[in-house]
Amino acid sequence: MQRANRSAELMSVQEIVRIAKVGIGLGISRVKLTGGEPLMREDLPQIIAEISGVTGLRDLSLSTNGLLLGGMAKILHQSGLKRINVSLPSLNPETYLKLTGGNLQDALAGITKAINTGFSPVKLNMVVLKDFNVSEIPKMIEYAGSNGAVLQLIELDPINVSDKYFDDNHRNLDDQETALATKAVRVEQRPFMHNRRIYHLPNATVEVVHPIENTDFCMHCTRLRVTSDGKLKPCLMRNDNLTDILTPIRQGATDKELKELFVKANGLREPYNTAK
Repeated sequence: MQRANRSAELMSVQEIVRIAKVGIGLGISRVKLTGGEPLMREDLPQIIAEISGVTGLRDLSLSTNGLLLGGMAKILHQSGLKRINVSLPSLNPETYLKLTGGNLQDALAGITKAINTGFSPVKLNMVVLKDFNVSEIPKMIEYAGSNGAVLQLIELDPINVSDKYFDDNHRNLDDQETALATKAVRVEQRPFMHNRRIYHLPNATVEVVHPIENTDFCMHCTRLRVTSDGKLKPCLMRNDNLTDILTPIRQGATDKELKELFVKANGLREPYNTAK
């Protein structure tokens, strides 16, 4: 996280906004700000305000651990941010501290503030870890429902973790889906999001996210990521096909030249099964 945060500081507000504008000019209509932890940037409200005002943008969202959200929710909403994802692996203070190093009450206060401020939806991202928080799922569903938030149960993905960590902590979510299906009054599918299912329970909404390193995800993927050091990343599972866009910006590249870099990056996509 520290390296990501230092890299993020290397990009100015105008550089971030310009990259977003070029992408939106090519038809990208949804932008999500992630990290590291984006709320650590004091200039985040300015970034949000400038991106949210770009013609053609349909959706601007943000992912955060929520620890600083209580003091920033109002200004972020006023700047143009309308929906937010908060990482919440546990409602047990000790478990939360062990998994994140943070204070659970700070995160809960941030979630409450976001909901009261008018963010909609507020999604709670719960990565399910064997022997850590599986037993908390019913309590998390109740918490999300009582606060009007959407719970995302996320199955641990082998990407960016060691084989040992994955083997020690992975918990398949098929049994959770079966249980949710029996309780749901309605079930949706998101065709462009790995066909993941959304279970509308009588008093809560729960979305289940399975690992994404497969051809079905790649076949439907339309996302293009920007790394913290200014590189276009077309494939979540790869780091060997990045396209540097920050250096050309700093060397005076025109918008036309930057659009060509977007097109180049998009052309470097490969289905997961052929990208090994």
